[in-house]
Amino acid sequence: MTVVAAEGLNLTFQTSDGPVHALSDVDLTIDRGDFVSFIGPSGCGKTTFLRCIAALETPTSGSLTVNGLSPDEARKSRAYGYVFQHAGLYPWRSIGGNIRLPLEIMGYPKSELASRVQKVLKLVDLEGFENKHPWQLSGGMQQRASIARALAFDADILLMDEPFGALDEIVRDHLNEQLLQLWDKTGKTIAFVTHSIPEAVYLSTKIVVMSPRPGRITDVIESTLPRERPLDIRETPEFLALAHRVREGLRAGHSYE
Repeated sequence: MTVVAAEGLNLTFQTSDGPVHALSDVDLTIDRGDFVSFIGPSGCGKTTFLRCIAALETPTSGSLTVNGLSPDEARKSRAYGYVFQHAGLYPWRSIGGNIRLPLEIMGYPKSELASRVQKVLKLVDLEGFENKHPWQLSGGMQQRASIARALAFDADILLMDEPFGALDEIVRDHLNEQLLQLWDKTGKTIAFVTHSIPEAVYLSTKIVVMSPRPGRITDVIESTLPRERPLDIRETPEFLALAHRVREGLRAGHSYE
């Protein structure tokens, strides 16, 4: 089943220095249960496309549907959770309080809040940290709390905008493993922005390679890796071949000029 469908999608920002063509003729489908990574140089439209899905930006032309609805209708139906580059946790609220916040805003009954918080804390391996505050957690733990917050209302789609980019490599590897486990447990559809070729190849069922502005899709790579992926799969010939194809796609898009 198709979850996200873009056809001939264009987005141009009008600025004082003239128009900026952020997306150009983007055609893409994302199916239910896919893990799709978007990779490309800065300014190629990866985050812009994610923001279009989330109805945070409005395309200039073309069509875009989310669960068969317009992005704005999908937003109102709580179709997705959004994880940003930084955890964005309120320091004066506990971890549990941060996770409860969207549920409170959406008007969920108080009787449901505790069970939902406990469920998502378990999913991200943060049981026992409900009453801690963000400043008491490491950067990786804060980002896991941010993912828990996005999962709290059980949306089908998880939009993730380079959530691990600021973390060191060891923590990032661990969170990549945990994210795959989370995806396997929940069956969510995930759209994931990254600048890392190994991260894109390791996580994804489909890798979308984008070119510099105006943002275009230069390649869509279907992963041939098994669903179960230990970290050492990154040393296999199959993994390295996929990484090479991604790298060649980036070069073809002139990202190294």
